[in-house]
Amino acid sequence: MRPSCPSTFWWPLCVTFMIKYVFKCAFLCIHCFVVADAEGISATGVWDSMSVRHAFIRKVYLILAVQLFITTSIIAVFTFVEPVRLFVIQNPAIYWASFPVYLVTYLMLVCCEGPRRRHPWNLILLFIFTLTLSYMTGTISSYFDTKAVFLALGITAIVCIIVTIFCFQTKVDFTSCTGLLCALCVVLLVIGIITSIVLSFQYVSEFLAYHTQLLIGNRANTISPEEYVFGALSLYVDIVQIFIFLLHITGSSSE
Repeated sequence: MRPSCPSTFWWPLCVTFMIKYVFKCAFLCIHCFVVADAEGISATGVWDSMSVRHAFIRKVYLILAVQLFITTSIIAVFTFVEPVRLFVIQNPAIYWASFPVYLVTYLMLVCCEGPRRRHPWNLILLFIFTLTLSYMTGTISSYFDTKAVFLALGITAIVCIIVTIFCFQTKVDFTSCTGLLCALCVVLLVIGIITSIVLSFQYVSEFLAYHTQLLIGNRANTISPEEYVFGALSLYVDIVQIFIFLLHITGSSSE
């Protein structure tokens, strides 16, 4: 029987996700209302060309596919390879060492326009971020049964596919709700972490829809075609967070 996952592992990561969404929404609000014209975040002129938009979407989802492949591979190794799983469990210091790397690289990609748009540094930072978050996610997964991990992966895939298809087909504009999403995140943090865990899955799904529609264009708010790293980063974090919450639920149910 596998040891239970320490709450000190996944609590900081979940709280960090929620705080991160608050700052991300605030960041988008500032850009949408203050410097939208300068940065092209809400301008629609760059999306007049369908070829530009389609090339941008392909690039984002290609990067996202590579990120998810890396994360899934690491989770599989940490779950199925017994020596690796035992090493990860017996050396939690590596998990905590990866945490500041994860935070620093994320802040650099989200808050610093220079590194985020400068090739190849943007891809290098994104690769480092993907490795650290994948290691942390794999470490958490190593404490759960294989059945729970498979179930969480399957449900995550289904949810993400449904939300993505819905976003491409619906006329509902989630990008016009930036301020509302920011307020919801603040409420979740204020009313308590336990309630946040219960309600966060719904809001994370909404964030996935929000970030997906930012890529599509022809909405109230969009992001510049140069922000392909930011687009892939946003979707990747949403998907990983959905997986972690589902893994906690399925793991608790299996116990």
